[in-house]
Amino acid sequence: MPTELAEKTMSDAYNDLVETLRRELPEDSIVLSDSVLRENSRDFGQLSGEPVMPLAVVFPTEVGHVQAVMRVATANRIPVISRGAGTGVSGGVHVQGDAVILNLSKMDKIIEIRPHDEVAIVEPGVINHHLNTAVAQFGLMYAPDPASYKMSTIGGNIATNAGGLRCAKYGVTRESVLSLDVVLADGRLIRVGKNSFKGVAGYDLAALFTGSEGTLGVVVRAVVRLRYLPVDERDLSMVFPSLEAAVQGVQQIAKSRIQPAILELIDYSTICVLDQQYSTDYASLGGAMLLVRLDGYGAEREEAAVRDAFMNSDVQLSKSGDAAATRLIEMRRTSRGDTKDDAYRTGEDVAIPKSRMVEYVHRLQDLAREENVNMRMISHAGDGNLHPTFFVDPTEGEQPLARLHRAVEGSVKEALALGGTITGEHGVGLIKKDWLAWEQSDEVLQLQHQIKALLDPLNILNPGKAI
Repeated sequence: MPTELAEKTMSDAYNDLVETLRRELPEDSIVLSDSVLRENSRDFGQLSGEPVMPLAVVFPTEVGHVQAVMRVATANRIPVISRGAGTGVSGGVHVQGDAVILNLSKMDKIIEIRPHDEVAIVEPGVINHHLNTAVAQFGLMYAPDPASYKMSTIGGNIATNAGGLRCAKYGVTRESVLSLDVVLADGRLIRVGKNSFKGVAGYDLAALFTGSEGTLGVVVRAVVRLRYLPVDERDLSMVFPSLEAAVQGVQQIAKSRIQPAILELIDYSTICVLDQQYSTDYASLGGAMLLVRLDGYGAEREEAAVRDAFMNSDVQLSKSGDAAATRLIEMRRTSRGDTKDDAYRTGEDVAIPKSRMVEYVHRLQDLAREENVNMRMISHAGDGNLHPTFFVDPTEGEQPLARLHRAVEGSVKEALALGGTITGEHGVGLIKKDWLAWEQSDEVLQLQHQIKALLDPLNILNPGKAI
């Protein structure tokens, strides 16, 4: 086909698609401006190269709009990538070719709060923090709290099965999802899950869609479980002489049969960065830190038990009620210790059995030395989810990017060798898709592709991601 004819054919197909969408949807819901296309072309994931622009961005405001988009997409075999705020870091909503972006941020209604049932019914564009603000008046909270909770949407949290600091006690997003309304690839609307805390009828399809990264359907409504706001919270900072000692401190807390709501680990390098960002001087106290939040009626008793457990240890504990410990938790929540220097940098997200954390830290330190790269470490230590960050000065040594890449891949392989996983909370997306085969067998991968083919036979829902 001559080039001019090919370009005309593609242009005609694009115009036909846009015109069809305009017939099906409100005019103001379809946006074609370059700035909006670029803004919706990717998430926060570290992928190089110029972004690929989507064909259009659609902002639905009701379920029928989503169904219309999927019917048009099916008829035209055009991929659809659903997204919220785009705060993910796995490349899960990166555009790779012709695609329509379904931005659900304007479907942001809290449909119902049933305080006596301890549930809320929400649209996918509701921001995590807004839901928590709305239910607090009833003495309730929505437990999942990813670091981006002030920006990220419930729909995005569900798509990635997001984690957060409170996972140590309350679990990831899946533990708070009861029921979902999902628009399938062909525009059908289904409801999966249940309206109650307990229920075992049929396969757990709500769990299947949770964490599926938009590859199986579009979540348009969710019934989520709420928890009681703690009547008491006790925050502690614990400074240890070394990273290894801090990791062992996690085990000591576990042996004392104490279940913190939050248990975060920060190494010395990260403390130094936080000191720079917040004009503090915590690095002068020691080599690593644990941040602990105890909540509920037993918080005071648990605080006493933690102090007893470390009474004869080389640990500096904050005073009871010290507001600095609470500030440190918020500093950790809003920062991974990244700086704005010129270093090449990649952060990781693995999870391993808690009993192997000390060994994993030793292996990472050896790996960083072998590859001549620098490393920082933060961790949701309460559930074994670690975030090592590797970085290297591009002006020092040979092949800095190759060394950095080997260190990152090595950290993932070491996690698998210790019985862990390639991603604890960020998802597979695009960035980790090639690593999935390191963790899962060919049979399991094939089964997942068969599930995908059943629900999305044309492969138009976020193709090329997750599996």
